[in-house]
Amino acid sequence: MYLRAYKRINDGKEHRYWSVVESVRTKRGVHQRQLLYLGELNDSQKAQWCSALDVFDESNASVRQMSLFPEDRTPPPEVSNPVQIRLSQMTFHHPRQWGGCWLATELWNQLDLDRFWEPRLPESRKGTGWLSVLKTLVCYRLLDPGSEWRLHRDWFKTCAMADLLGEDDSIAAKDTLYRCLDKLCEHKNDLFSFLKTQWSLLFSLGRELSDFLA
Repeated sequence: MYLRAYKRINDGKEHRYWSVVESVRTKRGVHQRQLLYLGELNDSQKAQWCSALDVFDESNASVRQMSLFPEDRTPPPEVSNPVQIRLSQMTFHHPRQWGGCWLATELWNQLDLDRFWEPRLPESRKGTGWLSVLKTLVCYRLLDPGSEWRLHRDWFKTCAMADLLGEDDSIAAKDTLYRCLDKLCEHKNDLFSFLKTQWSLLFSLGRELSDFLA
């Protein structure tokens, strides 16, 4: 995947429309498929050409801010530390789902599920974070439900759960996933009672509707 600009001339002015595209090989040859439309970036919108980048200078252990520009555009004189880059050679590697995973963890936090599960799923003596394993399982079932084997083999590598939880891929080992599920059964009734209370608090439910959820 890489960035591509589409040029158009309107009223004598050049406009550029940027997209993220990928090359797809078909029976009729290779063609480019648009993945993400980024919009117009023209000369009257210089600020949109500049992206702040903090660079660590090892020589004096300091951080300085750089401004990025495409290689065919001359940086304006008022910009300090400009860097011209070859946009046509930029590629995406190992894209992962972030937004859905973040939202799922936020829903978990809104329900205050850490308070319920932390005393029931303590870390093992070998350092397995059962709470993180459970969060991964719950987010997987919410976003892209499937088997635990599929989570282990495919899904975990394409999501941002490891970054969000501060864990490595050991929490998605297939045996670990199955063992975590085994630990949940004994807490089923207590969990339903806890969720009933949280539901009432979050949505200010009356007693009759709260009893209906029992």
